[in-house]
Amino acid sequence: MYIPDLYKNENQHEIEQFLHENGFAILINQTDGKLWGTHTPLFLEADKPILSGHISRENPQAQSLQNGDEILAIFTGPHTYISSSWYDHENVPSWNYIAVHVYGKVRLLDYDETVASLKKLVDKYEKPQQNPIRVEDLSEKTMRQARGILAFEIEITDIQAKKKLSQNRDDKNYKNIINQLEKSNDNSDQQIAIEMRKNR
Repeated sequence: MYIPDLYKNENQHEIEQFLHENGFAILINQTDGKLWGTHTPLFLEADKPILSGHISRENPQAQSLQNGDEILAIFTGPHTYISSSWYDHENVPSWNYIAVHVYGKVRLLDYDETVASLKKLVDKYEKPQQNPIRVEDLSEKTMRQARGILAFEIEITDIQAKKKLSQNRDDKNYKNIINQLEKSNDNSDQQIAIEMRKNR
């Protein structure tokens, strides 16, 4: 990913928090001689630099994955249009956003490892539910569906993190961008305004 130094994020804690909060990724590799992408939830393991997840075995991407394959996972956060009418000088419009690209090598999981991975994923997203379900409580019939997925781990080899939040603007214009975004009813505008306030 192209990241000018001004927009580079090297704060490991921030990056891990971002991956935790924005776990729906695009998984990209070469499949049948062309680039292929699958939208899927991935989660960062708590104690090691590994992403875990799964995709349908019927997906051609699953059929092409082999142990040791290089893969890219793209995580996106809030993003929004920035109008240059908000500046005190003539300039071009832009886009503010936060994104993380994770590169790594694939390791395919066996059935028992797949169930353990599913448990971690379900536990993460069920935690805030009023009546959370648990993989351990699902019937044998329901769990047969786990045979239809290919679970994997991605051993992280590189992380590229970008926060493009109008860092190139002076304080006056920076504050005006935040004020304009906060007037909006759009959730992405509000989220970018929050991130900009945290960033400066």
